[in-house]
Amino acid sequence: MEKSITECCASYTPQIFLHQTDEALNPAMADANSSPHVVVVSSPGVGHITPFAELTKLLVLRYHFTATIITFSDLPFSLPSSISAIQLPVLELPADTDIGDRISLTMANSVSPLRQILISLQRTTRIAAVIFDLFGVDHFSMVKELHIPTYLFITSNLFFLSFKLHLPTLDETTVGEFRDLPEPLKLPGCVPLKGVDFLSPLQKRESETFAFVVHGARKYDNVEGILVNSFEALEAGAAKFLKQRGGGKPPVWPIGPLTASDSDMWYEDQSHDCIEWLNQQPSGSVIFICFGSGGTLSWEQTRELALGLEMSGQRFLWVVRAACDTGLSGSFFNPNQSRDDPLEFLTGRFVENTKERGMMVMSWAPQRRVLGHNATGGFVSHCGWNSVLESLVNGVPMVAWPLYAEQKMNAVLLEEGAKVALRVKAGENGLVRREEVAKVVKELMEGEKGKQVRRGMQEMKKEAVRAVGKEGSSYKSLEEVVSILKDIAAV
Repeated sequence: MEKSITECCASYTPQIFLHQTDEALNPAMADANSSPHVVVVSSPGVGHITPFAELTKLLVLRYHFTATIITFSDLPFSLPSSISAIQLPVLELPADTDIGDRISLTMANSVSPLRQILISLQRTTRIAAVIFDLFGVDHFSMVKELHIPTYLFITSNLFFLSFKLHLPTLDETTVGEFRDLPEPLKLPGCVPLKGVDFLSPLQKRESETFAFVVHGARKYDNVEGILVNSFEALEAGAAKFLKQRGGGKPPVWPIGPLTASDSDMWYEDQSHDCIEWLNQQPSGSVIFICFGSGGTLSWEQTRELALGLEMSGQRFLWVVRAACDTGLSGSFFNPNQSRDDPLEFLTGRFVENTKERGMMVMSWAPQRRVLGHNATGGFVSHCGWNSVLESLVNGVPMVAWPLYAEQKMNAVLLEEGAKVALRVKAGENGLVRREEVAKVVKELMEGEKGKQVRRGMQEMKKEAVRAVGKEGSSYKSLEEVVSILKDIAAV
């Protein structure tokens, strides 16, 4: 018999798995007394750990910090020797547990083992800071009790942060479901946001997930500072407002875009048939379809997408997963689980009719290499923020097809704010019909709106490069953070 959530939490006794060399595991042996040491704690999921790893590597390689990464999943990349990695197990929960609840409960039950880890580290080194993501809010008070400065790293954008900071007020001043709000929410410096585009966990106000999200948002200002994986040119209005809000609130530093390079990811370095196929295609002619490490489509939606691609007449490279009718985030905790042949869900004629201009890849493709390839001219994406940033740094215009979490908010930002994407329109039942798929794909690749989006994306690519360059806004923001942490370590 499957355990209940309460029973799972009660029986959670995590073992700690250590990686890297003895030198890395003992900061004192690595001459850590002369370098600031940071501990970064990432909640479960590759989409969370990737930007945390990139931030940590920057601190170590550019600024000569030492670091400990604490995760709940295997690292899909190698780390410098001055970074230790500690892995805690994900809490095993009933299969139908909501993705947000899974992450929240896993993090909430890790407070005690994390405390043990920090106390152990304090015996050998001066910890300059512990950096959490948004799911780490229930650790803040414990870390403060150990007299360690606490920072928050928002692996999404400034729009998301602005929304979360305003959420407690919104909860207190409105009634009913957010999707029924009569007017869009207008946050300072941000594009208007309709209630239907709020975070997916907030669409059921009486749910436990809703309560947890609001609970977490109330604690965002209980840190020494907030880092954000975005950059000023992408969200100029929000950046200006958040930097000037004052009132004793923690400073906000946009430090992005932080994205993994091909060489960082061991599986990206492997040869792949799709790259060979792209080599044979004309420049900018292929639209890439991928819904990230966690996104899945229903059987009916998979079929409509396939038929829409066929109708569009465009060249395409599609990462296909087996259809899943139980949720849009079905692959989040196990992105490689869809090893069954997804083509069984497609019509027999589709494969035959598109074989000269399309390629389908089962479950996974080297996304960074695909987006950086000369033949790739568009990207149909679920709008997970890592994928968005990878598209931005490669200058690839997007079709926004949000599925879960904050992805609808990201789609609004990309379409209406940055103007680097077109967005699919779903029907009342949430289904995107084949005609809509064909229309928006063709418009992106051939239409006037597509040309405007393409120009906007090329300009944003230049801005992204400037932001992380030596005189760029994100570079300077990180320099400020580093200066503060070095001062802490020197005390």
